[in-house]
Amino acid sequence: MAPAMASSAATVVLIPFCVSGHLTPMLEVGKRMLRSRCCGDDDDGRPAMSLTVLLAQLPESHRAPEIDEIIRREAAGASEDSGFDVRFHCLPAEELPDFRGGEDFISRFMQQHASHAREAIAGLESRVAAVVLDWFCTTLLDVTRDLGLPGYVYFTSAASMLALLLRLPALDKEVAVDFEEMGGAVDLPGLPPVPAALLPTPVMKKGCNYEWLVYHGSRFMEAAGIIVNTVAELEPAVLEAIADGRCVPGRRVPAIYTVGPVLSFKTPPEKPHECVRWLDAQPRASVVFLCFGSMGSFAPPQVLEIAAGLERSGHRFLWVLRGRPPAGSPYPTDADADELLPEGFLERTKGRGMVWPTWAPQKDILAHAAVGGFVTHGGWNSTLESLWHGVPMAPWPLYAEQHLNAFELVRDMGVAVEMEVDRKRGNLVEAAELERAVRCLMDEGSEEGRMAREKAAAAKAACRNAVDGGGSSIAALRKLTQEMAHMSSI
Repeated sequence: MAPAMASSAATVVLIPFCVSGHLTPMLEVGKRMLRSRCCGDDDDGRPAMSLTVLLAQLPESHRAPEIDEIIRREAAGASEDSGFDVRFHCLPAEELPDFRGGEDFISRFMQQHASHAREAIAGLESRVAAVVLDWFCTTLLDVTRDLGLPGYVYFTSAASMLALLLRLPALDKEVAVDFEEMGGAVDLPGLPPVPAALLPTPVMKKGCNYEWLVYHGSRFMEAAGIIVNTVAELEPAVLEAIADGRCVPGRRVPAIYTVGPVLSFKTPPEKPHECVRWLDAQPRASVVFLCFGSMGSFAPPQVLEIAAGLERSGHRFLWVLRGRPPAGSPYPTDADADELLPEGFLERTKGRGMVWPTWAPQKDILAHAAVGGFVTHGGWNSTLESLWHGVPMAPWPLYAEQHLNAFELVRDMGVAVEMEVDRKRGNLVEAAELERAVRCLMDEGSEEGRMAREKAAAAKAACRNAVDGGGSSIAALRKLTQEMAHMSSI
């Protein structure tokens, strides 16, 4: 893909981390910015701003299967379908860095591309209005400073995680031991006291991954603004605490732009997916959906526990079952259901259960009227998809910030029922606990489930109102775009 061509419009440069959970929402935010600018176009209808996307592409062994398709589709759709000016530029390839964990890998990998990003931005013929960086790319704020450009951070997680990262540099000095040894609770402004045992995975032990989070949290303060994929009405207390400076006392936090939920919806295919066709035959709100993200899979013993819990619950279910990742890759393979599931399970649950052994269209499934609950890893993108459709959850956190998300969904938002996850045993959930959680989520007589359903319905309304014409997220997006336009003298 070639660098951006000369254009009369200024360009906003996006630098995402190329995994679907980071790339897709950043592209969607960029397209919304273009849409916002188009509202004030001249009569000829030409966009008043363009996008240039710089791609630091992962090697095939570390690339999610859908990434190439996302880039191909977006590159084609941006110019052919929407009419917006969106250009993609692949940065020169770099060898994988030595790393000791996920956050260490992402941060080092993006840092390696700093000189390439500087050269690409400096070589653009369009005026650059701003640079938007994935939050793992704060090392590249040096590039924006050197080029005299405003650098914004795009934050893919919840405001609660942002509050923690802003607080973390000070918290690091306050807590001498590893958080996994701390016990008690952590004061995170805007949330109820957070048990130390429920902090994000890379925060629990003060190693290299933790040190990168402290670094990023510190560098957020240098950004021109932080763009957050959340809804102001979903996390009001946390956002107020950030804005009031309670996470970094004595310092002024950059402007926060809540622009979520940032979700991209494709036109449904003419022939519905097999999972959707199966749901068509199920009663309304009768199916519990189990899906665990692009990197979620379980060892065979845990698969047996899930099967037993679902069978004993008596509820209808749609379970996306994935096989373990191959060596050297974090991404699951297609599952061999006959090998993994208990003998006779599929026959005994025939009619009320479906096990799907490969990728499934999660957004289409959550949108279906037959789905009444979602057992999820609690990644923030999946959480927003669930809330957009008003589906209550039972979070089963596996990695990253998902334990903190689960705490917030249950204890603060009330849109989920709690499920006991044994973190010390590899996030194990026993069959009896899954059965209990599913019954709590799905049974009509469950008070906890009823409250979660009501809260999820209210969250659905909040999400949709936020992106309506006069909603909070639309207002934040317009303010952000106007600020960038002003800085570039468009």
